[in-house]
Amino acid sequence: MIDVRPFKTLGGANHGWLNAKHHFSFANYYDPKRMGWGRLRVWNDDEIAAQSGFPPHPHADMEIITYVRTGAITHQDSMGNTGRTAAGDVQVMSAGTGVRHAEYNMENELTTLFQIWIETDRPGAQPSWGQREFPKSDRSGQFTIVASGDPADEALTINADARVLAATLKAGESLSYDLAAGRRAYLVPAVGQVEINGTTLNARDGAGIVDEPTITITAQQDAELVMVDSL
Repeated sequence: MIDVRPFKTLGGANHGWLNAKHHFSFANYYDPKRMGWGRLRVWNDDEIAAQSGFPPHPHADMEIITYVRTGAITHQDSMGNTGRTAAGDVQVMSAGTGVRHAEYNMENELTTLFQIWIETDRPGAQPSWGQREFPKSDRSGQFTIVASGDPADEALTINADARVLAATLKAGESLSYDLAAGRRAYLVPAVGQVEINGTTLNARDGAGIVDEPTITITAQQDAELVMVDSL
């Protein structure tokens, strides 16, 4: 089954400095039919104006992954971490017992990103933060695991039985991904139109995928993909 959630149907709010779209219920957007997708709880599509951002605020017991699409985001947290994550790269924060953080767009241009929250498998864990570059050339025509709860994946570490993957496809190219029984995938093209097992998905649409043993994605246009595989 593939459940398409067109971008135009997403919830959200425009705060001036932040134009946020929500694939699932979040903040003032509530839809009982869209509370998450398995352990995936939040997928926000954020546009953050230049020289603005999220002031310090708390989180606990959640795995938070930020995939920067354009521009860059600058992170600060109560653990003493600071860092700048640029377009195409990824940062993760395991909130654990509790952490305060701020995310600012210090650039002179709009920053766009996906922020993804996955329910933790380790409540009360020590909080942590990390970031890493993921060159698009390394994921051309194939998925690269950018964050995972499995150390063998050699990706950014999260405390959840989940993988966050990214790929780029040229128009006409295809790739396939095997989805194990009992697991769910959620896929969003950051750029471009694709076809998933015969179902069309436009840029920034979401697709909840379950009971599809093999996912075959064909790019109708040059595409950049982000996907979560979780319970």
